[in-house]
Amino acid sequence: MLTPPWRYDHAVSESREIENQYPTMTLEEIEGLPVGGLCADGCVLFMWATSPKLAEAMGVISAWGFTYRTCAVWDKMVIGMGYYFRQQHELLLVSTKGKPGAPCVSARRSSVIQEKRGKHSAKPLMVYGMIESMYPDAPRIELFSRVQRRGWDAWGNQADAHV
Repeated sequence: MLTPPWRYDHAVSESREIENQYPTMTLEEIEGLPVGGLCADGCVLFMWATSPKLAEAMGVISAWGFTYRTCAVWDKMVIGMGYYFRQQHELLLVSTKGKPGAPCVSARRSSVIQEKRGKHSAKPLMVYGMIESMYPDAPRIELFSRVQRRGWDAWGNQADAHV
């Protein structure tokens, strides 16, 4: 699972810039990460993307050698910022490399995840458990992680805390 550190170009003020929360990367830098080359065939990529970054996320998926399959929607239950619509959701894109197979029927969840938004950029904890039940025997890593979760490897400049 990962949340790329997308760079946004339309902050209304310096105090609202994402770089106040964490360092960001250009699209080219994200696409250039060797993620696809480090993954074994038969793996699943769960990538978070905001609506304004959907096209870029699809490009990253392709650049890394994955094939887009489906998505889920996280209803944050709190209205946020936005230029055309005030966003209340985020997308969890699911892509595969090789043929990992779909999760067993009993592990398939609703495509709508409802959990109230927490701290900036924090993702719903229930998604970790969802992925673990979908692929119980698979090795797992979270890229751009903020916390270390038992049973997951973590990579990122904020991955010091443990859950």
